[in-house]
Amino acid sequence: MTSAAIYGCSGHRLTEAERAFFAEARPWGFILFRRNIDSPEQVRALTDELRASIGDAEAPILIDQEGGRVQRMGPPHWPKYPPGEAYLKATNDPLTARELVRLGARLMAHDLKAVGINVDCLPVLDAPVPGAHEIIGDRAYAHAPATVAQLGRAAAEGLLAGGVLPVIKHMPGHGRAFADSHHDLPVVHADFATLDGWDFAPFKALSDMPMAMTAHVVFDAIDPKRPATTSKKTIRLMRDHLGFGGLIMTDDLSMKALSGTLRERAEASLKAGCDVVLHCNGALDEMRQVAEGTGRLKGRAAKRAAAAMARVVHTPEPLEEREARERFAAMLAGKLEAAKGPDVGEAQA
Repeated sequence: MTSAAIYGCSGHRLTEAERAFFAEARPWGFILFRRNIDSPEQVRALTDELRASIGDAEAPILIDQEGGRVQRMGPPHWPKYPPGEAYLKATNDPLTARELVRLGARLMAHDLKAVGINVDCLPVLDAPVPGAHEIIGDRAYAHAPATVAQLGRAAAEGLLAGGVLPVIKHMPGHGRAFADSHHDLPVVHADFATLDGWDFAPFKALSDMPMAMTAHVVFDAIDPKRPATTSKKTIRLMRDHLGFGGLIMTDDLSMKALSGTLRERAEASLKAGCDVVLHCNGALDEMRQVAEGTGRLKGRAAKRAAAAMARVVHTPEPLEEREARERFAAMLAGKLEAAKGPDVGEAQA
């Protein structure tokens, strides 16, 4: 039976201990990091191994491939992509920026699908405010929520067209946090009306997406005691007020914003209403603790998981890779005349 968990692994190939653990724990999916990436052939072999370990040839395999500071697959085997804010800076035309974002995401989907990765933790829908912690920073597409939503949708559309599921993050918003949740628990003191008009707006606009990742952030206007990941009130807000009907996964349970043992964190997240928990660092002893607090993926959560995976396009939108990369590079450089060509293209980034 599938468990409500996503796990990482330690290296380029599975160890026998990892293979045995995954066969027993049967997680819903997996996530890869830079420590897991060497060559295209190696990554493809690893994704095949991961799926074989749980006997599911269609299992979700995730990665954080945003561009900029957050890009797990990069040179020399894959192009370097820009951070989110670079797209709007490349052009003063919002429609051109939207085309550029979609094209970049379509190219990333092409890279990912080729090595067996079918979920990308993108787009970032956080809308930073002045003075917020730099953990989001240039990862954001813009500061204005409406622009974040427009460009975020373009990224999601590009991924979906390439056969890769997007994960909107970090719901219901990390842009007002004045701390890095990898190390500390951010607490946001803004009133509900302010949050609703700014932080929540991009997530409302993309509430039709298949998957979302939570923010380990306390919003004291909603629940002053618990971060969104473990807060029933905040998860209910995501469902009822933001209108999100897709699968909700936690951000990494090992981040220091959360308290308690890993088992307790997993239990609290699922009890609050998250569908699936995420553990990233590949430490086997920690994964075993998470597994103790993670039950079977069932009921509404199982239906949402199945509905998300049903949106994977198995025949991607056509892509002429070389022309597409050239167009992408030229658009980023502002050389739009030189970039004219096929509607979908790839850059020598």
